[in-house]
Formats: sequence, C-alpha cells, structure tokens
Amino acid sequence: MNTRTASTPAPAPSGTPSDAPYRELVTVLGHTPGAGTETLGGKAARLSEMIEAGLPVPPAFCLTTGLFDLFLRETGLAADIRAAEARAADPRTVRELITAREMPEPLTRTILAAYEDLGRPRVAVRSSACREDSAAQSFAGQHDTVLDVSGDQDLLDAVKVCWASLWSDRAAAYRDGTGPAGSIAVVVQEMIHADVSGVLFTVDPVGARPNRLVVEACCGLGEGLVSGRVSSDFFVIDDRTLEVVEEHVRYKVTKCAPLAPGRIGMTKVDAADRNAPCLSREQLGVLARLAVEVRSQYGTEQDIEWAMRDGTLHLLQTRPVTTRPPDRAKDKERSPYISRQSDPVQHGTLWSRMDIGEIFVGLMSPLGLSFARYYQRHVHGDCAAALGVRDTGDVGLQMGYLQGHVYLNISYTAYLLGQCLPTRDQRHFTRRFVSEEVDLATYKNPFGTFPGGVEDLRSTAHWVQATATEMLSMKHRAEEMAGSRLYEFDRARRLDLTRMSRRELNAELGRYLGFFHDAHVGYMPYYINAFGFYGVLTELCAKWLGADGDNLQNRIKTDMSSLRTVASAQEVWGMAQAAKARPRVMEIIDGAPLDEIEARLRQDTEGRAFWDTQVEPFLRANGTRGRQEMELTHPRWIDDPSYIFQMIRRYAADGFSVDDIMGRSRARAEGDGRAALEKLPLPKRKVLETVISMYSLCSELRETTRMSMITSIWLVRNIVYEVGGRLVADGVLHSLDEVAFLDFEDVRAYLAGGATEREAFPRTELDERRRLHEYHNRLPEPPLTFVGEHDSTQAVRPTADGTRLEGLGSSPGRIVGRARIVEDLVWQADEFQPGEVLVTRYTDASWTPLFAIAGAVVTDIGSMLSHSSIVSREFNVPSVVNTKYATQRINTGDMVVVDGDTGVVEVVEG
Repeated sequence: MNTRTASTPAPAPSGTPSDAPYRELVTVLGHTPGAGTETLGGKAARLSEMIEAGLPVPPAFCLTTGLFDLFLRETGLAADIRAAEARAADPRTVRELITAREMPEPLTRTILAAYEDLGRPRVAVRSSACREDSAAQSFAGQHDTVLDVSGDQDLLDAVKVCWASLWSDRAAAYRDGTGPAGSIAVVVQEMIHADVSGVLFTVDPVGARPNRLVVEACCGLGEGLVSGRVSSDFFVIDDRTLEVVEEHVRYKVTKCAPLAPGRIGMTKVDAADRNAPCLSREQLGVLARLAVEVRSQYGTEQDIEWAMRDGTLHLLQTRPVTTRPPDRAKDKERSPYISRQSDPVQHGTLWSRMDIGEIFVGLMSPLGLSFARYYQRHVHGDCAAALGVRDTGDVGLQMGYLQGHVYLNISYTAYLLGQCLPTRDQRHFTRRFVSEEVDLATYKNPFGTFPGGVEDLRSTAHWVQATATEMLSMKHRAEEMAGSRLYEFDRARRLDLTRMSRRELNAELGRYLGFFHDAHVGYMPYYINAFGFYGVLTELCAKWLGADGDNLQNRIKTDMSSLRTVASAQEVWGMAQAAKARPRVMEIIDGAPLDEIEARLRQDTEGRAFWDTQVEPFLRANGTRGRQEMELTHPRWIDDPSYIFQMIRRYAADGFSVDDIMGRSRARAEGDGRAALEKLPLPKRKVLETVISMYSLCSELRETTRMSMITSIWLVRNIVYEVGGRLVADGVLHSLDEVAFLDFEDVRAYLAGGATEREAFPRTELDERRRLHEYHNRLPEPPLTFVGEHDSTQAVRPTADGTRLEGLGSSPGRIVGRARIVEDLVWQADEFQPGEVLVTRYTDASWTPLFAIAGAVVTDIGSMLSHSSIVSREFNVPSVVNTKYATQRINTGDMVVVDGDTGVVEVVEG
C-alpha cells in the first residue's frame, strides 16, 4: 500500500531557472494537500486525496489547469480560441489549433523532467477537467485518455490530445447549458498492465439491495469492460461481513491488453483462465475492505475503478455515484406484459422464447428490444394474417419482454390460431413451444378458445382460401423475394449514406422498413408451414409406426443440401480452395490480424482479384447473415468478415474435400427409416412421403426467403449506425458502442423531425438504459418457458456439479468426443478442431460452417426445429439441445458422450 503522507515534501522537477514558472504548475499527486479541482481537475484531485489517505494508487503527476492556461497564453492560442468560440466555430477547429501547436521549450523541459522523476515508466495520460467527477455531475468518459504511452514525443503529443479534448464534441454536448469549456488538467500516471480490472459500486447501482457491494471484473485492462467488448465476472459482497453472497462466472474469450508498445487492442484470454473466476475470495475480500474504506473517507457511495497486477491491487479512480438506483421493490420485473392484465391472464399466460424465428434468442440490447417492439406493432399482426388468420387480435398482447429477453405469448397466439384448421386443437401449437419447466397437464389457456359458431365457419373458410392461395403462389413468391433481395442489396452497396441529409436518410429508412415488413410477412408462411409439416410427420410416425417411429422424423432422408444455410459451408470451402491456389492470398489470410485481412487483400494485386472473384460473390449471397439477427448491434458478415476468414483458415489448414463438407449432408442413409416406411400400407406410405416432400419444400423455400428477411434487418441497421456515427461526431454518444442504448423510435422520430441531436437523445435516458441492460446481464437467464410471472431475484443459479445432462435429442447418433465451449465465433473459430463436440448456448445460421466439421452439437437452448437441430440433421451430426446448463457444467477438453437419440449428454472424463 502506498505510504506517502501529506507532510512529505513534493520533489520539484529539475530544469533551468527560466523554467521556474512552469515547474510551479506541475504537481506530484499526493504531495499538495488542499489542492482542489480548480487546480487539479476532478480526476487528479481525487487521486491526490486517495494517495494522501494511503490508498494503493499508482504514482502520478499532474499538469495543472494553471499550466494549461499558461500554455494557451504564451502560444497565443487563448485569443485564437476566444475568437473561434465567439463565432461558434466547429469544436474540431479548436482541437486542431491545440494539437498542431508546438509547445514552448520551457514547458517541454518541465513535462519531460517530471516524467524523468517518475522513472520514465509506460504511462496512462488522462484528462482531468474542473467539473469532472463531482457529486452533482460525472463527466466520466467525456474527455480523452491515451494509454500505454512511452517516449518523450509520444508523451507530449498525448498531453496535447488531452488538453484538446476539453473541446471534444461529446464534452461540449455533456456540459450543454452549463457554461464555457473552462480549463483542464492532465494526469500522467504509471500504466498498470493489469491481469484483471474492473469496477466496484459501494451501492447496488440498479437492484437497490441494501448492504451490497457490486463488483464486475474482467481479464486484462478495464477499457474492455467499459466498452462492453469483453465478458466479465459478477460478484456481490455483503459490506458488513465482507463475504461473497453472489457470484456469476462467465466464460471469457477476449480481453483488452497491450498488443505492442503503445498499441492497446483485443486479444484472447488464455484457455486455462476462461472458466475461472477473475478474482479469488481472498482478493475480493481485500477489494471489499478497500471499498468500504474509500466510502468511509468520502462519506458517500462510490464508483471505484481498480486493477490488479501480479496479485497487487491498485485503485485507479473513485467518483461519487451520481444517480440513485430506482426502487424496484414496488415494480419487480416479473411479467412480460407491458401493461397489467386481469389476474387470470396475468398469472395464467404461457410464455416462451423457444423457436421465435431464431432472431430474438438471448439477451438483447435496449436498441434490439425497441426494434423488436417496432416489429410487434407494425409487422407481427400482418405476419399472422399471412397465415390465414382472419382476426389477428391485439398485437400488444402477442409478444412480451422480461429481463431483456423477448417472449412469444403462447396462450394468446394459440387462441388466435384456433381459427386455423391445423391448430384448432391448441395442443398442436402449444406443445411445440414448451420446455419441461411447464407441466401442460395442469395448464389451461386463460384466453379460452376462439369463438365458435358462425365465427368458426367464417374463420375456417378464410383459412382454407388463404392456404389454397399460398400453396399455388409459394414458389413464385419465393422467386420474387429472392430477386428483390438482391436488388435491394446491390442498391444499398452503391449508396453513400454519409452524404445524405437527415431528410434523405429518413426517406431511405422508410424504404427499408417497407422492405422489412414485406420480407417478414412473405417469409412467415414458409416458416410456419415447415413447422406444421414437421409436426404432422412426427405425429403420423408415432401413430402409424409405433416403436419403429420413435425419432423417425429425424432419420428419414430429406436431402436438403441445397438449403441456402447448408450451401454456405460449401461456398466457404470453395473460397478456401481458391485461397490455397494463390500462395500470396493464403499468406495474407494466415498471417495478418483478423481486422486487417480485408484491407490487405484489397491493397494487394492478387488479393484484390481474390476478393473480387471469391469474397464479393460470397458476401452477396450470404453476407447479411449474423448472430441474433434482430439484434441490430451485431455486425453481419459483410460488416465484419473476420469469422469467414477464420473458417477459410480452418478449412484450408485441415485439407477437407468438398465431399467431407457436403457429403455428410448427403450421407444420411435411408436405412431403418425407409425400411419402416415399407412396412406401411401403400396409402399411408404415400401420405407420409407427401408430408416429407412438403416439409422439404417448405424448408427449402424458408431458407431462400429467410435471406430476404435478414437482409431487410441489415438495411435498417445501416441507417441506425449512420445516425450513430453522426451522434458520435456531435458528441451525443461517447462511441459507436453506445448505439446499443438508443431507442429505435427515437431514431425514427429524430430522422422525421426537427429536434436537435441532444434533444432527441437525452443523456440521462441513455445512461438509464445502460444501467438497466447491465443489470439484466447480471441476472440468471430467465427460463425458456414459464406460466404467469417469473421472479429473477429468487432464481437459483445452477452449480457446476453433475456429469449428466438431459435435453432434447434433435439429431440422431451417438459419439464420444472432446468438448469445446464456443462463446465467440469470430475469436474461436480457429480453435475448433475437426470432430470436437461443439458446446454453446444457442446457434443460428451464422454457425453453419462450423457444423460441417463438428463431431456433435450440444446447446443450452433449442428445440426440434431450432437451427442447431435442423442443420445437425442435414450434416448427419448428433445433436442434443435444450440442456440448459451444458456451457456451465462442461469444460473445454472434457470427454463427453452425446446421444442424439435419447437426448443425454454425459461427461465421462474431466
């Protein structure tokens, strides 16, 4: 622990006598008792107080506000800046004036002398504005920080960057209406290349539970946590006993760390550390004691940044908690309903997030949730109508939201689908969306059944007519949708959104939302009909074949190797072969960092030819794929092709043939499936063969038109991120990462109206959405299905004990293999070895190329018609889905048995 006290004299930087006016304005933190924010700025004043109190803070010096003011006067910049501000010049003009100006020699010598006295370590150079980190307002993140600086010139440049950030757009937006820029100090502090970093709140920032210290910890530097780019562990500590009362350890794939001197970026977490807690109980105890000490010293709740290196804890900053957590005791998030319903409905509704298009799966950002609500209000009802539902009901009841997850109201949907002949018996629909948490034997739909009598007759006639029309037009509509998708894709690639006015962007968004509507409405019948024919096939197999029909619907040959999703794996293989045939291209793909491959290929003659002839056609066909596609914050393959390059590396290195990739899809022997069918009388056999044929056709058309649906989402995403980029430039957002906390309706209103950026996107609302999203991220994941309400605060987190898991056997076969947990496709695709068991939370179409080399697939979430199930069957890969806790109970390297017939996964060797 740092033992310097306030009485220790401050060493003066060396230099010539003429440097004295400058030296007096440089302060070694912890050696200037009484120096306040007007001199040191908020951040430096706090650090100085912490050092004076003996807290373990890395040594630092401060270039005071007086030194900054002296720099402005002596260089003549003060007058230039006043003139620029008087004419309301772009703040960038002021920043350029500062960063381009040479420092006076005495000032240069003074800063470098202080750096010498610090020991010339690698340093973090941080802005410290006068109004920063006050109890009334926190300017955290508004001014610049430059990390891992070393060397005289780099240090001087970093200081000017921090000075100039007083006029950053985001700082100007944040202090809007609170006066002129004022002055700024700069902290130069020894850089801690942390093994673990994080934040600690001395009060639960969202949950409002008393006596709770909340800790979030990540591997590497804390910048990864702040930006939301890395996974973090979560701990809750009782501030009276200092005991850990809650712990949530996540699988951690990436961390923020120095990649080269002066270069900070993302890299992988060592495999041994991915499942392990970032902090031990002993380390958490030390951190908690320090936090209580800091809170006691300041007399207010604190938000503390900390870092640990080689087991030694360092405090990097503390600031008052400027917002009080809401009282959620009166408003617990227990029901997905947006508004309170009658008690029978509120407590009797069946909710599910299984198989809802595989685009809503998992925790969603505030932006993603708001876009889901747009879909619910403007699209979902018309999707129901496209299925032949005459009365589409109240769209406000059809979907719900809980803890950042989207749910389908199964009770109300089943009630409405009672108008359709195949789902007149609600059980045919309901049981497809129920996991074993719900006992259907005791469930009763609170909405009842759809009105009978004349209403039934009218609805049946309507459904019959709509279905007949659908059967006649389905192929032609699919062709039209495929053509319009390519037209809209090509058109969007030619547009330069950055050159459009707000009005033009609004018109473009309107066009895209129209396409979004039509694509979803056009897609829905294929999805539901494939779903329906699969259900009929399952029932007929069980009814007509008895024991011979068990799981037969998953064994019968349905050659769907032409599915767009499955074919994408073949196309990746084709690119890998083309790359191998061009040594220069393969050298770039193998040797360059993932985020540089595209640029290097485009800059190289041979690489450019490969890009134009191989990558561009692939991206045109598949590039709008991505994970959790309704979540607008996730980049698509065309936005970030890193995953594609990872799979090219894998396919090229392992020497797969096309038969290895696609042959697995064609290799499903008809075997016992065909033999079982042959036992049936001819009429029944013909019925089953017809059902199989219709299931195959609808599945193929579903995959074809699904590309239209996800392309429409990508088009909307482009507009949102163009708006986000402008908000960053205007200082409303700190970075593009904060697009996640926008509300889609606010984006629409901003483009359509005349409100300013700051009026349309209030900072307080952005911060509140961030806090709520972080709170949801800490909670145990809510169940796939439940009836009534769910209290997340009472949920019991699963332990890591147990070697046997039971789920749904969704693709037949039994194998023994080594498990590999995959959380991040982009960062882990190159780690996956052929024949390994893929274990993950859930998959979607973007995972397909990995299935082609997997020995088996195991997921926490899923059903018989989820992506992982369908694609596993087409690649003849055993699959078990809906295990709930596989990613928490299985570790990478475990030897596991996967039985896709019984739905059992068992660890046989840890």
